[in-house]
Amino acid sequence: MNKTEKLWVSLLVVALVGYMAWQQFGPKPEPAPAPTPAPAAQAAAATPAPERPAPPPVLKPTVPETLHTLGNDAVKLTFSNHGARLERAELRHFRAENTEDSAPVTLETDSLLNLTFPGKTQPLVYAVSPVPGENALRFDATLPDGVRLERTVTLKDNYTLTVKDAFLADADTDLAGYTLSAGALRKPEIGGEILGVDLLADGERKPEHLETQLGDLIGAPSAFLGCGTSSDPTGVPLSRTVPYPAQTWAALKTRFFVTLVQPPTPATAHVTVGRDPNAPTMKIDRVSATLDYPPLRLQAGVRSAVETRLYVGPKELSRLNAFGEHAGQVMDFGFFGWLCGPLLWLLNFFDRLIPNYGVAIILLTLLVRLVFWPLTHKSTVAMRKMTAIQPQIKDIQARFKDNPQKIQQETFKLYRENKVNPFSSCLPLLIQIPIFIALFVVLRSAVELRFAGFLWIADLSQPENLFAGVLPVPLNILPILTAVTMGLQTHLSPSTGDPAQKRMMTWMMPIMLLFMFYSMPSALCLYWTVSQGLSILQMWHIQRTTKALPAPAK
Repeated sequence: MNKTEKLWVSLLVVALVGYMAWQQFGPKPEPAPAPTPAPAAQAAAATPAPERPAPPPVLKPTVPETLHTLGNDAVKLTFSNHGARLERAELRHFRAENTEDSAPVTLETDSLLNLTFPGKTQPLVYAVSPVPGENALRFDATLPDGVRLERTVTLKDNYTLTVKDAFLADADTDLAGYTLSAGALRKPEIGGEILGVDLLADGERKPEHLETQLGDLIGAPSAFLGCGTSSDPTGVPLSRTVPYPAQTWAALKTRFFVTLVQPPTPATAHVTVGRDPNAPTMKIDRVSATLDYPPLRLQAGVRSAVETRLYVGPKELSRLNAFGEHAGQVMDFGFFGWLCGPLLWLLNFFDRLIPNYGVAIILLTLLVRLVFWPLTHKSTVAMRKMTAIQPQIKDIQARFKDNPQKIQQETFKLYRENKVNPFSSCLPLLIQIPIFIALFVVLRSAVELRFAGFLWIADLSQPENLFAGVLPVPLNILPILTAVTMGLQTHLSPSTGDPAQKRMMTWMMPIMLLFMFYSMPSALCLYWTVSQGLSILQMWHIQRTTKALPAPAK
């Protein structure tokens, strides 16, 4: 490698490491009582939204609780007659553990869809009945002031529901604003994923991802990331609630699954985070959200209906995009979303051709290398030409050693005469890095790769972790192969610098990659290893077909 190439490699490696660190730890905003409202909501939120009044006391209903199910081939939903709330969702196409006989994933949705009316006994007790001819349940209740509430929950497709709340009063009545629960998450899914909340403000195209802010909401940012401890946690609040005005939807998510609630009109979301008071650390272990609905003016004998949409299921981009506006952004692809979507589509396309995501990743790698073959071929040939003219460059440097400007002029003149672009060797790296980062981002949340096996790899979304519990450090074979292929590629690359420096780079780059990749998902290591293997084959092919380069111009 010449000096320019080494500089680019160093900058790209630093950029890659920095990006991954930023994705992992994120920017830490200053704690604030409330975020800045969206532009469309600023007029209505000129003053900070007040904290909600204390909820009414929870009185235990005298009617026993009964559970009622609603389901299809993909999901089984369990509702309670207490509050007409969704208690849990069983996702039949996804295993809870990576074993053949594993039970399905069950999301404990914790009072999702429960309605709370200020000053009224909670929870309401409903009479429940199936809706004839529809995949739906009907919940009927009467509020203490005589207002009748009829809720109809309809399972539309695999993971989408509509919730229609119809109110009917015998006399003109003002129904005070009420609250709908958007659910809660009490502990991460298997694998230690961080709990997350996404909110989409009215008029804003991008949702606000609160994963990195939850620690600030409670007062202990580092603790949320799992690295904070305290000998005296008593000064940190056990929970905190923050209002977010004018939200189009609110979503609670783990790495692979999400519950997303879309109210009929923008509503104020309240996000509550908390921690276990008996835990020795300040790590957040629960997060919940609610949506405040505006008051209703009920006319005597006239039904007033409010319809809410709900998605409970996997973070599959196609399904989320079909659900509603910008819902796919809970995938949190960020800056590389323009590339992540096509990459995910290609992976799913190849998996449909040959049902194995390991094979799909190899086919994706082959496609990328094929598309950019002319560019990498031209780059490698240019590197060989650079090697051929090195004696002349050294002669120029010796003849004009006291005149740097003359050295630069003569060097670029030599480049022009030999049709050599010193920067062309950097282009393959510039192409590889964005694709690598985009694939890294996709692997964080694409449920398609969860528990996807390939050869000896049990789960492509995780490191291999062979002999975990037996060896002090689990064995990951692919990162070792990545480092070996990197060393071989560096060794075979034409070099224009000091041979000693090349030998150093041959060892340094593989060692750096080994440390970088060792705890990364296996799918990422598979992509990079196959890509480097193809690059080695391409170099070998070029060396065989371009052994005799024309003599450099003098």
